[in-house]
Amino acid sequence: MQDKRKKRKTKNTKAKKEEFPGLLPPKVDRFEIRIVGAGGQGIISMGMLLGEAIAIGDGRNVAQSQHYGPEARGGATLADVVISDKEIYFPECLKPDLLIALTPSSYEYYAQHVKPEGLVIADSSAAESPIGPAVTITVPFIETSMDKFSTPIPANMIVLGFLSTYTRIVSKNSIKGAVEDKFGGSKYLKTNLDALEEGFKLGLSYRKKGILPHKHEAALEL
Repeated sequence: MQDKRKKRKTKNTKAKKEEFPGLLPPKVDRFEIRIVGAGGQGIISMGMLLGEAIAIGDGRNVAQSQHYGPEARGGATLADVVISDKEIYFPECLKPDLLIALTPSSYEYYAQHVKPEGLVIADSSAAESPIGPAVTITVPFIETSMDKFSTPIPANMIVLGFLSTYTRIVSKNSIKGAVEDKFGGSKYLKTNLDALEEGFKLGLSYRKKGILPHKHEAALEL
């Protein structure tokens, strides 16, 4: 009996060491997130919803900013979210800790500017091979949106759900609350919440595959 208890204790200790609580450290001096893609992909909405959820729902200091391309649709668009436990004096990313890229051109340009110890999450259609000093993982955001909703439009909600369960930079309740606040009473609420749920499931599936951000596993999608 004594040997069995000892063996079980060792197994639990090992499991505890492998558990990853999230991409954000308990204390954050400055953590920079940049979301990039094309006009019409909901990049700005993603940045605003993520910033609101982290600030209001999770209670951290957040600064959010955005830049639009010259074209209303198809032009380069980015949104920055800066998180800190201190005052944030500059609201834009200097060198991102986390990059989310949804188009090939945005990935190719911005991936090289991510911190070496940072992480890049790119849509599967955006990254044919890794670029830059940080590890890149690819996720089928747009493909999942097409499969589940027959349109790429809710892909941005799938991204937000994925970020919640995969990186844990924002809690599920907080991001869900932010989406409900923005779309409450509109005909788009159900689709956006359903897409968010798809993102939650996708993030958990990547964790089960062993693709964890703290391990910086092999670059592209399993």
